[in-house]
Amino acid sequence: MKEHKQIKDWGLGLTGPTIIAGPCSAESPEQIEQICIEMKENNVIPSMFRAGIWKPRTRPGSFEGIGEEGLKWMEIVRHHLNIPITVEVGNAAHAEIALRNNVDVVWVGARTTVNPFAVQEIADALKGTDIPVMVKNPMNPDLDLWIGALERFHAVGLTKLAAIHRGFSDAYDKRYRNKPNWSMPMHLKRVWTGMEVINDPSHIVGKRDGILEISQKAMNFGLDGLMIETHHDPDNAWSDAKQQVTPARLKEILDAIDFKKPLESEQPSERLNDLRRAVDHMDDQLLDILQERFAVIDQIGAHKREHHLPVFQSDRWKDVMESRTQKGVAKNLSEKFMKELLYCIHEESVKRQEKQLREADSVKK
Repeated sequence: MKEHKQIKDWGLGLTGPTIIAGPCSAESPEQIEQICIEMKENNVIPSMFRAGIWKPRTRPGSFEGIGEEGLKWMEIVRHHLNIPITVEVGNAAHAEIALRNNVDVVWVGARTTVNPFAVQEIADALKGTDIPVMVKNPMNPDLDLWIGALERFHAVGLTKLAAIHRGFSDAYDKRYRNKPNWSMPMHLKRVWTGMEVINDPSHIVGKRDGILEISQKAMNFGLDGLMIETHHDPDNAWSDAKQQVTPARLKEILDAIDFKKPLESEQPSERLNDLRRAVDHMDDQLLDILQERFAVIDQIGAHKREHHLPVFQSDRWKDVMESRTQKGVAKNLSEKFMKELLYCIHEESVKRQEKQLREADSVKK
């Protein structure tokens, strides 16, 4: 994977948590105006106003967005709230129409991110502009695909880029509409220094209950903002009714969140530096122990090779998993963490032993 370096003026230049709010779909000028009025009445003016103009639906016949006419209604938002407008674009034609209608920011949806051809066509349509672009993660947890979409926009000269974390499809996890898989946005921020990531709790939860919890987790993980679908009459919304909140509820959610101050925004205290140095020292010790462990594994591999024993022995593996997991849980480590850690160590052990066998076979030949 390509390692990205920090770029001057990279990102949207966010100075604090960015709040993006507005309806899943623009439905009428009256709807847009009423949402704006209630936002003002509740003193909850977002950083940006979002509205779906084109809606990619799974099956034909569903409401697929009002189309270009809805972009004209965005002047209502500018009149009432005087904030930037952002809409989703799914192809080059959408991008060109958005530019003609003075949309301030565009985003690429999860269904589009999975298609490099569509992303490239949108990037080419936006080439030569400086419009900010936000890219939602692909529907499946594929970090390279997410990064690749961002790279396509950067390659045509667009640098005002941000990512949107909206969760990932998981047929087996019924707690969420889209499983958050928090490691993905965190890894994106690690490999692409300076990349800002906005969390979309509405699409992760898929219902109003739980938006506050996911929003708080996003802030705890150091993400840079929230995109929350907001409607004056959510129960009668034309799309995604269950996950939209009223402006009044949006205000309650934002007031309840403990917005974390980014560590990068201030000089860490000496106490924090001491603790980090202690962690660095322990990490060095862990690496030394792993090195010693794998040296023993290599000896085991040599013994198995000499005595014609198989690399994988299921009874031994089962015993190691059960006993080590129990010991870890007793030391206040989670069962999930222990199993993932042991799987990684076991996979590396097997690879090393298999390599020894292959080398031995090649010598015989």
